[in-house]
Amino acid sequence: MRSRPYDGPTLPDALERVRRLRRELPEVAVCDRGYRGKSWVEDTVILIPRPPKKDATAYEKQKMRKRLRRGAAIEPIIGHLKSDHRMKRNFLKGMVGDEINILLAAAAFNFKKAMRALALLFAWIWILLLEQIVPPTDQLA
Repeated sequence: MRSRPYDGPTLPDALERVRRLRRELPEVAVCDRGYRGKSWVEDTVILIPRPPKKDATAYEKQKMRKRLRRGAAIEPIIGHLKSDHRMKRNFLKGMVGDEINILLAAAAFNFKKAMRALALLFAWIWILLLEQIVPPTDQLA
């Protein structure tokens, strides 16, 4: 059974992967309340949700709330991936199996979103076509 480390030791590795992908480190990283560790890693400031300081202005409170909400927005998506797209249990073997499972779950999630948008587009086109074919009832008399 694999050990599941808390966020502290895993954050520098995650930031290094971000640096490789974006070719720069982010200025700010938002973590959840479970994070225990440094308040900064290299040039990246680590933000953790906590009550605002008493002397914080309304603008500072609003800005912090907005940043932290963006971080919290990913949690429902992870929950949907686990429940709707079979990420709760992985039957594929090893690290490659984990990566394949995540990739397929994310693809299914995005495909479902695209199909929903396409269905709405077709419904809108169908309504427009019906309006062209069938005149409104007040014009029949």
